[in-house]
Amino acid sequence: RLSLYQFEACPFCVRVRFTLKRLGLPIEIRDAKNNPEYKNELMEKGGQYQVPCLKIENEQGAVQWLYESSAIIQYLESRFAA
Repeated sequence: RLSLYQFEACPFCVRVRFTLKRLGLPIEIRDAKNNPEYKNELMEKGGQYQVPCLKIENEQGAVQWLYESSAIIQYLESRFAA
């Protein structure tokens, strides 16, 4: 299960959202700027208030927080590109 924490106008977030659209991935987009719940979760569980951040939760419930747009795009393309 994947969730993207982002700001609407952040250029690095736009790059990641473009990749999601190009790959056809229905990932939940979480607005960490205007939603206090998402902002707090990003800071408390992710460890820093930085976007974009991809929350990766595997089948066993382990969670990984992936920061930096280039790292997120590389992960998405390596995992989901045809």
